[in-house]
Amino acid sequence: MNTSELGETSVQDLQKELLSLREQQFKLRMQKSTAQLGQTHLLKQTRRDIARLKTALAQRAGD
Repeated sequence: MNTSELGETSVQDLQKELLSLREQQFKLRMQKSTAQLGQTHLLKQTRRDIARLKTALAQRAGD
């Protein structure tokens, strides 16, 4: 999800997406700990997506 898409979505949708990404991050961490994760770049990508969503939500709260 890029920043232009974040500007068009509602706060509720952003919060739902944040919850979904956190669940995905948890699953990826569990796969990594059991050595089942072959695509380790997904951890970094998910972490950055979460940060991007949190930033968008914080900016909306400040407005």
